[in-house]
Amino acid sequence: MRQPHNFTAADEQILSLGRVFQSLREEDNFDALIATTLSYLQEQFEYNLIWIALYDRLNHVLFGKGGITPSSDISYLKQRVVLNPGDLLEQVVIEQHPLGVPDLRAEIRAEGWQQLAQNFNIQGTIIAPISYKNRCLGLVLLGSQRWGYLLSGVTRAKLMMVLGELAAVLYEMEMNLQHKQTKRFDELLLPLLENLRTLNNLEQRLEALVEATHQFVLPARTRIYWFNREERYFWRRINNKNVNRGFLPKAQEAVTKITVNDLSDFYFALSLNEIVWIGEGRSSLQSNFTLKLLQRLQVRSLLAAPIICQKDLLGFLAVEATEPRIWAEADKNFIKGAAGLISLLAPSEETESTIQKIQAHAHITGHIAQGIYSDYQVQEILDNCATQILQQLAATRFLLLQYDPEQNNYQIFYQSHLQSHRLPLSHLDALKDVDWQLLLRATEGVAIENLEEDLRFFNWHPALIKNGVRSLVISNCAPNYPPHALLAIANETHRSWTTLEKELVQIVAQQLGVILRQRQLHQRTEQQQKILHSFQRCLRILEDSQGAKTQPLQQLEQTALEQIASILNCSLAVLIAWQSGENVAKIIPGVIANSHFEILTDTPLPLQTEALIQWAIATDGILALTVDDLPPTTRKWFNGAGIGQILVMALRTTPDHHPTGVVAIADHLERQWSEDCLRVTETLVYQMAWSRRWLQISQMLQSKTEELSLLNWYKHRRLEDLQRTVTQLLTQMQDLGIPDHEMTQMRYQQLLLQLDKTNASMKALLKLEVWQLQMSWETIPIARLLKRSLERVDNLVKQQKLWVGVHGLGQQQQAQESEQNHSLLPQSSLAIAGDVVKIELVLHELLIAACQRSTDGGRIDIWCRRSDQRLLEVSITDNGFIQPQLLTELTQNASKDLLASSGFEQSLALHLQICQKLMHQLGGELHIYQLPDGRSVSRLLLPLASNINPL
Repeated sequence: MRQPHNFTAADEQILSLGRVFQSLREEDNFDALIATTLSYLQEQFEYNLIWIALYDRLNHVLFGKGGITPSSDISYLKQRVVLNPGDLLEQVVIEQHPLGVPDLRAEIRAEGWQQLAQNFNIQGTIIAPISYKNRCLGLVLLGSQRWGYLLSGVTRAKLMMVLGELAAVLYEMEMNLQHKQTKRFDELLLPLLENLRTLNNLEQRLEALVEATHQFVLPARTRIYWFNREERYFWRRINNKNVNRGFLPKAQEAVTKITVNDLSDFYFALSLNEIVWIGEGRSSLQSNFTLKLLQRLQVRSLLAAPIICQKDLLGFLAVEATEPRIWAEADKNFIKGAAGLISLLAPSEETESTIQKIQAHAHITGHIAQGIYSDYQVQEILDNCATQILQQLAATRFLLLQYDPEQNNYQIFYQSHLQSHRLPLSHLDALKDVDWQLLLRATEGVAIENLEEDLRFFNWHPALIKNGVRSLVISNCAPNYPPHALLAIANETHRSWTTLEKELVQIVAQQLGVILRQRQLHQRTEQQQKILHSFQRCLRILEDSQGAKTQPLQQLEQTALEQIASILNCSLAVLIAWQSGENVAKIIPGVIANSHFEILTDTPLPLQTEALIQWAIATDGILALTVDDLPPTTRKWFNGAGIGQILVMALRTTPDHHPTGVVAIADHLERQWSEDCLRVTETLVYQMAWSRRWLQISQMLQSKTEELSLLNWYKHRRLEDLQRTVTQLLTQMQDLGIPDHEMTQMRYQQLLLQLDKTNASMKALLKLEVWQLQMSWETIPIARLLKRSLERVDNLVKQQKLWVGVHGLGQQQQAQESEQNHSLLPQSSLAIAGDVVKIELVLHELLIAACQRSTDGGRIDIWCRRSDQRLLEVSITDNGFIQPQLLTELTQNASKDLLASSGFEQSLALHLQICQKLMHQLGGELHIYQLPDGRSVSRLLLPLASNINPL
C-alpha cells in the first residue's frame, strides 16, 4: 500500500534536521555555526526578518552575528545592542523563555527594532533564547510581515531543537576556549619565571614581563609606567615595541608622562590596588575621567594593573588597544599577576637607598630619645629634630600642635620652615569629629597629597593653603588616645608620601609626645604651685588684717580677683557687692585687661531686677553664659566689645547665710575653660566668700566693741559722779541732824537707810564690775521677787489697763516633798538662789516686753510651778503677738547670721538675747515661744535654794 504524501515530507524534515545537527556538531568556527543555523532557519521557516545574536554576560550586551532582511542591507544586524531594563530582549535573556509579539511596529519595549519593523513592515515576531545549562548564550529574532504570525507546535519544536543544539555547541566551544586560555596562561607563566631568574637587572626583567603580557593579551601596546613621587606624575619606562633601558630622554619625557592632577580618579584607583579597565562601552572609572585617560594615551581600550610595594604605588602595567575591546577575566588575571611579579622585583632596585633611609630615620629617632632622657633644652631638641626630618623627607614645614581646651583650638607649640619669607602660623581650629576619629584610630601618619582636592581636615585648608602648604603628613602623638598633640610635616608642592615616611612621622610624633607630656606635667605642677600661692596670698591678708594700714577687705577683694583672673587667664574679673539689707549693689573692679573689656563700673545695680545677680544667686556653683544670653538692661553696663564668654558665681558660705556678692568673669567668645580651672575658681570664690565674711564680721565686731567700750566708760564715769553726789548728800543730811518730830524722824530714818543702802550697792558696782560681771549668791522667796518686779511695772500696767494674775503661789508642793524632813509648807515659801539683782532685772525685762506686746485692757498671767528638784518654772503668758523672725533670732540652737540685718528694734532683740545669756550664766534658762492658740510665753527656769531661809 502506498504511504500518504505528508509522511514523506515529515521524513524529509527529519532528515534535514539531522543534517543540521551533524553540521553543528562537526563545526568548530563561530561564523560557520551562525551561517549554518541561519541557512536552516531561512529554509525551514517563512520569516522575512531573521537575526542571530550572541550574549556577553559580563557586559550585558548582545553582539549581532548576522541574519536576513527584506532588503539586502544587513549592517544593522551586526551591531552591538546594550540591554536596558524593561526591554523585550533583556526579558528573554533573563527569563530564557520564548516570547511572541503580535506587531513589532507598535511595541515600545523594542526601541530600535520598532523603527526597523516600520521600515520593513514587520509585524508578528518571535524572540527565542539560545540557552544551555541555565546559561543564556544568545537569542534569535524571527519577524514576519503578517500580523500575529506564530509557529505551530511541530515547527516550534524544530526551532527549539536547532537552537538547543546550537547552544550546546557554543557552550562546548566556550569551555574549550577557557581551557586553552588557562593552559596558555601556564605555558607562558612557567617559562617567564625561569627567564626572570636568569636575567641580571631589573630593566631586563621588566622587558620580559612586558613581552609575556603582550603575547598573552595580544593588545596594540603593552607598557610599564613608573611613578615620580616628588612631582606626582607617571612616566613611561618600558614599551613592548621600543624597549628602553633606564629613563627616557628629557625631550621625550614631557610627552610620555601622565600627571596625577589631570587624572586623579585613575591615580586613586591604582593607589587602592584596583585594576582599571576600559572596554567597549564600559569602564571602571567615571565617564569624564575615562574620556580624558583615553585621549591622553590615544587608545580606545585600556587595562591597567597597579604595581604596589609595601602599600606604596610604584607605577602600573598597562595593555592598550586602539579599537574597542572587551577584556576577558583571563586577561585581567594575567596582567594582575604580572604587576604582582613586578612589585616583588622592584624593591631589589631600591634596597640600598631604603637601608640608608632606615638608618637616617633611626638616627633621628635616637637623637630625640637621647634628648628626652638628658638635660637638653626642649627648644634645642625640637630644632635638631625639625632640621633633620625636613631634610630627610624633603619637606618645607615642621609643625608641632597642642590642643588648648580653654581656647578650643590647636596652638602652635613649635614650628620650623625652610623658606624664611613664610609667616608663622599662630593656631589652627579644633578638629571636626570625623577628623578627630581618623587620628584616634590611625596607626601611621595620615597623608594628604593634594590639600586642595582632599576633604580631610577641611576646616584647616584656608589657613594652611594661605601659608603655602599643599601636601602634608599628620600624626597623633599618642596613638589610640584623643589627639591632643599632633605632628605635621608639610610641603609647598603636591607630592605623595611613602609608607616608610609615614611610619617615620608616626615614630617621631610618639617621641615628641613624651616631651609634650613631660612639659604638660611640669606646667600642671607650676599651675598647682600658682594656685597654692593664690591661697597663701588671700590667707596672708587675713593674717595681716590686724593693724593693717590699708583696708583689709578692699585688699582681699582686689587680690582674690587678681588671682582668679591669673588662674583662668581671663580678661575681666569684677565683684558685684552689697551689704546685708541693701537693695542696690555696686561694682568693684578687679582686673580689666584692655579697653575691649571695659564696663560701666559706676552703675548702681538693683538686686531684685538685675538678671546677672539673680541668676548667680539661684545657681549653686559657677554659671556659664554667653553675651547673647544677657538681657538688654544688663548689656547697658556689661558692655565691653570683647566680652563673649561669661562666668558668674555668688559669694555663698552656708545655706543660712545670704550671699553678699557675685564674682563676674569674662573673656572672648571662643574661650573655653577646663574643668580643673573651674574647680579651682570655685574653691577660690568660696575662700573669698568666707574670708570676706570673716573680715566683715571682724570689722563689725571691732566697731561694736569700740562703741560698747565707749558707752561703758561713759556710763561708769556717770555712775561715779552720781555715787559721789549721793555720798555728799548723805553727809550733808547727817550733818544736819535728826528732825525733832517723831513721825518725821521715823520717815527720815527710813529714807536715810534706803539711801545709804543704795549708795553701798552703787559703790560695790563701781568697784567690782568695771569691765566684767560679778555673780553673787543670795536667796529670796519667789513671792517677794514677783511682788518687787510687779511694783516696778505698776505704772505701765495702769497706763494700759492690764489685768495681771499670779497663779500657783497658794498651792502645796508636789508629793515628793513629803519624803523630806520638814513639814509641808505652802509653795509661796519656796526660795530661789543666785544673783537676785540680776534675776530681778531679767524678770523686769520680761514683764516690760509682755506689757508692750499686750493691747490695752489685755491680760497677763504669771504661773509658778516646780519643774523638778532643782528648778522652779515661772511662765509669763500674754495675748500679744511675737514676730516669727524674732522667735528665730531668740532660738538658742538657730544659726545666726551676724551680717544679716534685723527687722526689729535693735534694743528689743538685743535685750532679750542678753537676758538669755545672763540666765545661762546663772544656772537657769529662758525660753520665749508662742502657743498654738496665739498666746506668747516667756518661760523662766530659776535654780531653787537648797535651804529655805527667807529674807
